Amino acid sequence: MNTVLDPLDIDLYRAASRMLLASHHADNHRVASAIRGASGTIYLGLHLGSKRVNICAESSAIANARMAGETHLSNAVAVCMNANTGIPQVVNPCGVCRELFSTYGPDMSVLVDAQGTIAKVTMAELLPLPWMRANETDWVVPQPTATTA
Repeated sequence: MNTVLDPLDIDLYRAASRMLLASHHADNHRVASAIRGASGTIYLGLHLGSKRVNICAESSAIANARMAGETHLSNAVAVCMNANTGIPQVVNPCGVCRELFSTYGPDMSVLVDAQGTIAKVTMAELLPLPWMRANETDWVVPQPTATTA
């Protein structure tokens, strides 16, 4: 975990914050995301919510990047509105978004809230044991056995 942020990290946070401030709605648009592609372009995403369905901001940012032809994602951040201050704050990606990040940006870094400190983490730190099918590994997992103490 790296707590030293560079100007590109701050730009990414500001881009996501501007999107959230412009579009925030307590039910329909709670989170905004910004993802930087290898080209340097920032792609934005917005949470889409309804009574039955919620689509994460990060997934829409990934989709925007891919539709634009971006093949490599370098870093990402998501923000939600702090109800007390009205200021966007960094929010950690859910499990689905972590899996999407590992698929579409396996080498990317992500800004996270590390218990009140903003930090930059690698995908290995964010998702240390990613989901995969048994045929996607180069090892064999033995059958579980009980152990006695």
